[in-house]
Amino acid sequence: MSCTSCALNMFCYQCEQTVKGQGCTNIGVCGKTAEVSSLQDLLIYLLKGAAFLANANELDKNSTVSVNDFDLFVYEALFATVTNVDFDAERLIPLIKKADQFRQALFEKLHLSVEDMKKLPDACTFKLNTANNATMIKQGAVFKIIDQTDNIDIQSLKNTLLFGIKGIAAYADHAAVLGENDRNISLFLQKALAYMLRHDLSMTEWVDLVMECGQINLQTMKLLDKANTGHYGQPTPTQVPLGAKKGKAILISGHDLRDLELLLKQTVGKNIYIYTHGEMLPAHGYPKLKKYAHFYGHYGTAWQNQHQEFAAFPGAILMTTNCIQKPLDSYKDRIFTTGLVAWPGVLHIDSKKDFTPVINKALELPGFIFDRDKDFVVSGFARNAVLSVADKIAELVKAKKIRHFFLVAGCDGAKPGRNYYTEFVEKVPNDCLVLTLACGKFRFFDKKLGNIAGIPRLLDIGQCNDAYSAIQIALALANAFNCSVNELPLSMILSWYEQKAVAILLTLLSLGIKNIRLGPTLPAFLSPNVLNFLVEKFQVKLISTPDQDLKDILGE
Repeated sequence: MSCTSCALNMFCYQCEQTVKGQGCTNIGVCGKTAEVSSLQDLLIYLLKGAAFLANANELDKNSTVSVNDFDLFVYEALFATVTNVDFDAERLIPLIKKADQFRQALFEKLHLSVEDMKKLPDACTFKLNTANNATMIKQGAVFKIIDQTDNIDIQSLKNTLLFGIKGIAAYADHAAVLGENDRNISLFLQKALAYMLRHDLSMTEWVDLVMECGQINLQTMKLLDKANTGHYGQPTPTQVPLGAKKGKAILISGHDLRDLELLLKQTVGKNIYIYTHGEMLPAHGYPKLKKYAHFYGHYGTAWQNQHQEFAAFPGAILMTTNCIQKPLDSYKDRIFTTGLVAWPGVLHIDSKKDFTPVINKALELPGFIFDRDKDFVVSGFARNAVLSVADKIAELVKAKKIRHFFLVAGCDGAKPGRNYYTEFVEKVPNDCLVLTLACGKFRFFDKKLGNIAGIPRLLDIGQCNDAYSAIQIALALANAFNCSVNELPLSMILSWYEQKAVAILLTLLSLGIKNIRLGPTLPAFLSPNVLNFLVEKFQVKLISTPDQDLKDILGE
């Protein structure tokens, strides 16, 4: 069914590349159709209604251990609506029906009178029409994320909160699949969703909720850090080849370490080399993953280059989380999805995680026909690795051999202006260190910046969720110098693209960190007044030019 036949209009402005910095209204820049957008909006609306009822039911808020089915479902449903995750309407329909089932079950537990029912928001009581997919698509078109009953500033804060909790849900889901849960996280997500139906909160109360979202994301990243390191060990600095070994090959992209582990286990003894792509690069630093002899190296760069890179890869490809683009015909028959990521017509590996189809496809394909030597990069500088030399770093600062620290991190993207980050790192003076994380590093991850007294000038901390490690490093340095983070010789130069980056930004702001430079453009969902608030309270700045920003920061 085409958008034209449905006469649908969409509205989405949750990512950095939104059309004209205002919002996508026909088809998403990411490739999301109006039908899929409509279904995602319907899913969010149902989640709001179910969460409102869950709050009204006063679920056990004292437990921080037990996690019920609705908690886990909220993680998955929110994650499915993150940019570049689920483009397949057929996979969204079951989520919508399940959300409605939860909503009905929660409603029935309340035993409301007719008068009390009338006081409930429409999201709690409207009847979902499940006659067919087309009726749900049409119904979802009514429930866009812009609520005309709110003023522009309240709407801005509501959607900042919505996009923030989508990022939290992604991290919480990754932790949950490794068995780590914290009920406080799920309860906050449900509270946030429920509050989005309210129109009686002041600007101050919405700001407080947004800041609380940042704090909850910090807890979530800490939980995911515990899950990853608990299962796979503390990352250590590791040389990762950028070339290739002669032989069959599988490329794994996304973020999910458990999927990588399962793939490695299922390919033992099959003469297939496993390569990482995008945000899977830091996986090479985990001791229990790099023990696999056939876990070889890293191929390619960031998500937006996959059309060229995947087309040239001579093996099978597995997408584990967000970051997928519309597959080209040249590799559509050898790319697979799993977890919440999906694309119409692409074979999906279900929750049993049997990767036999991926493995068989890799064995059918030629793989690399000869060894390729393309140098290496070093990853694995998580907080333990950096903090183990914190005393040495402090001494180098006191000796004026290290003048400044730059955290140049965040999401990469295809929109013009992102070469700023490459040029910025290239121009950072030789007496400064650059810390980085997430896929934004692929603008400069292979630069040879040398070292300062044995300390590499370029330190790859890890995936986007490893912002937790970066925060712990900053706090440790502040403690070493007996000052606040804002008083450190540290500047944060961030790039953003999707909702996990929104959650991380809110975490930094909730910690009171100021003078963050953000780019390449500011979020379209920030109203002028909300933006002014961020500028006045936190001195958030839009990037300008590398030369000007370095001059302003270093005073040169």
